[in-house]
Amino acid sequence: MYPEESMNERTGVITFKGNPFTLLGPALKVGDRAPDFSVVDTALAPVSLASSAGKIRIISAVPSLDTPVCDTETRRFNQEAANLPDNVVLLTISLDLPFAQKRWCGAAGIDRVVTLSDYRDRSFGLNYGVLIKELLLLSRCIFIVDATDTIRYVQQVPEVTQEPDYAAVLDAVRALL
Repeated sequence: MYPEESMNERTGVITFKGNPFTLLGPALKVGDRAPDFSVVDTALAPVSLASSAGKIRIISAVPSLDTPVCDTETRRFNQEAANLPDNVVLLTISLDLPFAQKRWCGAAGIDRVVTLSDYRDRSFGLNYGVLIKELLLLSRCIFIVDATDTIRYVQQVPEVTQEPDYAAVLDAVRALL
């Protein structure tokens, strides 16, 4: 499907319900410059990494907000955002259509997490190495990007159906404050 990415196929990193899957794109690590991306918000407006320049970004990649674990994770980050300063933004990126994201956020009362859709060209998934080749969904992964666009934390959840380690994410953010 993405022949230009064939050299960036990574196996043995994640499973989904115990079955191994392939990730497309690079294996980003702490200290790497955060790649740019082009996604859209719930109003179909373009959003890139530069849209939140100068802020600390918690970027949560999830397969779909309409699944139980993604729902729980996004609600939890929405609650945690109340305890974080204004220079920290929480971005949840999925391949859900923006209309579905808007509906879900309204129903779930999400008001602090910004939901973004990578449905158009999957640039976030491919640039951050979290696009699952077999499913064309994003794997569950958390990136913390500092105000200078440097990756300061990466948590690739090895089993897609499990929640991330929230305490570790929050500790990593607090270390940057």
